Amino acid sequence: MSTPDPRAPFLPPLAELRERARVVAVPMRVRFRGVMVREALLIEGPEGWSEFSPFPEYGDSEAASWLRSALEAGWQGFPEPVRQQVPVNATVPAVPAARVEEVLARFGGVGAVKVKVAEQGQDLAQDHARLAEVRRLLPLAAIRVDANGGWTEGEALAALTELADYRLEYAEQPVADIPGLRAVRNELRRREVPVLIAADESVRREEDPLRVAREDAADLLVIKAAPLGGVRRALDLVARAGLPAVVSSALDTSVGIRAGVALAAALPELPYACGLATVSLMNGDVTDDPLVPDGGFLPVRRVTVSPALLETFAAPADRRQWWLDRLERVHRVLAGAAG
Repeated sequence: MSTPDPRAPFLPPLAELRERARVVAVPMRVRFRGVMVREALLIEGPEGWSEFSPFPEYGDSEAASWLRSALEAGWQGFPEPVRQQVPVNATVPAVPAARVEEVLARFGGVGAVKVKVAEQGQDLAQDHARLAEVRRLLPLAAIRVDANGGWTEGEALAALTELADYRLEYAEQPVADIPGLRAVRNELRRREVPVLIAADESVRREEDPLRVAREDAADLLVIKAAPLGGVRRALDLVARAGLPAVVSSALDTSVGIRAGVALAAALPELPYACGLATVSLMNGDVTDDPLVPDGGFLPVRRVTVSPALLETFAAPADRRQWWLDRLERVHRVLAGAAG
């Protein structure tokens, strides 16, 4: 299959997408991003199943990149991989320290862990407790923290100076904006605090996703296929940014995770374990053979969707209609862009 221009518009008719669409609602084992049930619209394309699952609070223009990614997966397929398995990290949500062992047990012996910090309504003492428990259970693991932009610059500097004692690999999006990232990164260097800065929201939710690299505001990028418009667009972005990349997911079913695995498998270099093991946080899936880690890795393979599980996790009628209405609106956004 030839590789299309990563910026080229591609849009099947809306009627075809609606006919091929199924909407699922999969319960979570633990609350993550405030979510206890993950909804997704799945589409069966000529090249396989794809996933359209932007979070409900995202507007139609932002959700258009997620639909573009789904269309790539279902109608164009993925680039050729350069590796046949991808290293992954466990993800520990903002749970009490007493639940950390239970969460980690679901990830099957990974060598890296991402720990959520700066959760609204929690304090630094709770972050400390969570990290201390991870380090106790996995003394040799690579640990990174993710604040989702939840700290101010002052809070980030104070917190990361303290949390560096856990031998952090990096801190993901400690503050919300690019000037703040640059300020925190520079001050950590000045203080000789050995914590790298990773940009996530400052890549995928910016009109100019290269700005964070151009302004020297991060040491590495967290890349997600769906918010960036698909695997090929994400590969293009990484190549132009010139920074190391960590591939992550957006709390997807195995169908959506497959796109993340394809991205990680196609990157020329993959220096960090990827955040693609989040199916382990879900209490169900749409395939009988979920993409969950084995010995710290995910394989590069197709995902076969189970008709029975599509029925088991079928969304209620009102939620199915909500997603179909959203699909129609976002389709119009892409049609306008193509025109």
